[in-house]
Amino acid sequence: MKSRPEEIKRSSQVHSIAIVVARWNSEITEGLLNGALRYFEEIFSNLDSINIFRVPGAFEIPIACKTAAETGKYEAILGLGCVIKGDTPHFDYVCAETTRGIGAVSLESNVPTSFGLLTVDNVDQALERSTDNSQNKGREAAQTAIEMISVLGEIRAINNEES
Repeated sequence: MKSRPEEIKRSSQVHSIAIVVARWNSEITEGLLNGALRYFEEIFSNLDSINIFRVPGAFEIPIACKTAAETGKYEAILGLGCVIKGDTPHFDYVCAETTRGIGAVSLESNVPTSFGLLTVDNVDQALERSTDNSQNKGREAAQTAIEMISVLGEIRAINNEES
């Protein structure tokens, strides 16, 4: 089993977070969303500052993440979606461009944008990664967002001390 980052303990500090969720493969993506929300419920005193935005499919995740980042309201953004391999190269194009787009949002905006996109060969693999278990990738995306808020805060604090 792969090593996972340590869990962040419950905090009364609530962060403003946007979650962008694809409606395509909704059985899977709602499982990812539920995993993320369960994690946030464990560490935050409330979920009032978490906004959920639904987009048609995975390809639309980056533009919604970028728009959320541009508001300046969010400390982190999660992009959650699922692309299941089919018989055509469509899978490769959607996965590559969605991945590139989510990464670009994070780099261009300096807002941590977690990659919660499942790119799987079949529905069984997707279900394994989206149900209420230790493998839920929505939960992992939420953990990553919180950890990156912390890490970037530390880096910025050091920079401010040196200024």
